[in-house]
Amino acid sequence: MASQFAQIAASPDHKTKTEKYKALLDQFIKSNSVKELKTFVDHMLEDATPLVVSRNLLKDFALALPDLPSELHKEIGWYSIEKIQTRVVAFEDQVSILREELARVYEAEEEWKEAARLLIGIPFEQRVVEPEYKVRIYVKIAQLYLEEEDSTAAESYLNRASELIHQVKNDVLKLRYKVCFAKIMDFKRQFLKAAFRYYELSQLVPEKERLDALSHACVCAILAPAGPQRSRMLATLFKDERSSKLDIYSILEKMFLERILRKVEVERFQAELKPHHLALLADQSTVLDRAVTEHNLLSASKLYNNITFAELGSLLDISAEKAEKLASRMITEDRLKGSIDQIEQLLVFESATDSLLQWDSKIASACNYVNDIIEVLGVKHPQIVKS
Repeated sequence: MASQFAQIAASPDHKTKTEKYKALLDQFIKSNSVKELKTFVDHMLEDATPLVVSRNLLKDFALALPDLPSELHKEIGWYSIEKIQTRVVAFEDQVSILREELARVYEAEEEWKEAARLLIGIPFEQRVVEPEYKVRIYVKIAQLYLEEEDSTAAESYLNRASELIHQVKNDVLKLRYKVCFAKIMDFKRQFLKAAFRYYELSQLVPEKERLDALSHACVCAILAPAGPQRSRMLATLFKDERSSKLDIYSILEKMFLERILRKVEVERFQAELKPHHLALLADQSTVLDRAVTEHNLLSASKLYNNITFAELGSLLDISAEKAEKLASRMITEDRLKGSIDQIEQLLVFESATDSLLQWDSKIASACNYVNDIIEVLGVKHPQIVKS
C-alpha cells in the first residue's frame, strides 16, 4: 500500500492523482478493508498531500462510510474524527459529514445521547454556515435529547435554533421545530402552552399524524391547572369533530361538561400517559392526581352552594386539611370563585348568578349615588339642574 500511495502521490496532475485515489477508496470500501481505510485517512492527512486533493477525497470518504456495516462504520468513523481533530480547521466540512453520518448509525441503534454528542461536535465557529443548516443540526440535537427525555438539554439547543428560525424558509424544518417546542412545554409541565402548540400542529402535520397531535393536545389540556384558561382550551378541543375519534374522548367530555371524575375513569386515562406525566410532585402526588383533584373541586362548585372541608376531602379522596389548602390556593390564583369560613370550616362557592346579582347591585348603588348628587345640586343650584 505504501508503494501504491507513493506512486500516486508522485503524479504531478491533481486530477489524475484524485482519480487514482478515488479508485483505491472504492476498492477499500467494497472489500470492507478496515486497515486500508485507516491508512487512507492517515495518508490524506499528511502534509505532503495537497489540500485541494485531500479535502475532496475525505468528503467522498465520509459519504461512502454508510456503505459499510454499522460496526465497521463506527470504528473507522471515530478513528477518522480523532485523526482529523488536530487539523479540524482545514477539514471542517469533512468532519461535519463524518459526524452526521455516524450520528445516524447511533440514532438507528437508539443510542440517542451518543448521536447528540456527535452532532454537538460539528464545528460552526471558523466557517460561514447557512442559518438553515445550523437550525437543522440544533433541532436534531433537541429531538435526540427529547428521545432520551432530557428536556433541559433539548431546550438549550432549541433556544439556539429559536435565534435563527426566522431566517429559515424550509417548511418541514419549521414544523420539526414546532414539534420540539410543543414536546418541551409538555416535559416542563407547562401543559396549557403545550396543549395550544399540539393543537396547532394537529392542523399542520401530515394527515396520518394529526390525530396523534390532537390526542397529545387533549392529554395536556386535561393535565393543565384547572381554571378559565383550561376551560377555554377544553372547549376548543371538545368542539373539534375529530376529538370523538380519540380513545380519551370520554374523559375529555366529562372535563368539558365539568362532571366529577371517578377513580375507574382516571385509571383508564392513566394508561394513556407517559412517564413524565406521572412524575411525583413535592406533596408526593402525581401531575394527574393534581389535575383530577382540582377539576373535581371545580365540578363540586357547580353542585354545592357550600361544603365543609371534611365533606370536600371525602369527595376528593384527600384529607380535610389538603382540601382547605387546595381551595385556598385556587381562590388566591383566581381559578375558583368562593370564600373560606375557617371558623365553620366551610367553603362557600360563588356562583355565576351571585356574580351577576352583585354586578346589578353595584350598578343600582351607583345610580342611587348619582340621584343623590342631583338632588343636592337641585337644592343648592336649581338653575344648573333645570338647564
